[in-house]
Amino acid sequence: MNAYVTSAAIRQLREKQNLTQAELAEKIGVSSKTISKWETAKGLPDISLLQPLAQALGISVIELMNGEHITNQNISANMRRTKFYVCPVCGNIIHSTGDSLVSCCGITLPALEAEEADPAHVLHIEVVEDEHFLTLDHPMTKQHYISFLAFVTTDRLQLIKLYPEGNAQTRLPLRRLGILYWYCNRHGLFKARL
Repeated sequence: MNAYVTSAAIRQLREKQNLTQAELAEKIGVSSKTISKWETAKGLPDISLLQPLAQALGISVIELMNGEHITNQNISANMRRTKFYVCPVCGNIIHSTGDSLVSCCGITLPALEAEEADPAHVLHIEVVEDEHFLTLDHPMTKQHYISFLAFVTTDRLQLIKLYPEGNAQTRLPLRRLGILYWYCNRHGLFKARL
């Protein structure tokens, strides 16, 4: 985000809602000249007007500040399109099944990009009876640890939260093929096909 709220974004979002400047002004209690000033970059909305402006435009304040409306196009709800988000402040883990605008602790979170495991983050998989036993040879200190393991198939997500000073291991029931994800709080998200 390069600007507070851009003039082009206000105009584009207003036109998307098929509103005139006067109609938008009436909805938020300002003059049409004020809307015109915002759209020609001769002024910016006061912070107290962001919520009413976003509501009148049918979007969230975060979307208004980013200048675009986020729509999840994942109509079929395929879980393999899952995206993970982790808050660097509180460690909250959030997932979506498509494009989303996610915020936690006042921070807009980017979707994590999963990589193939490097030698320090190799996941070991052992079949034990009717389960997969997953382990990682990884530090589990308060400063450096694996935060979660997840298994994603087309119709389900199983997420196991791990904690510092615990073991980097879990068991998963044997299921059809899917993708395993694990997240290191220092090095990011890793994946492997099962």
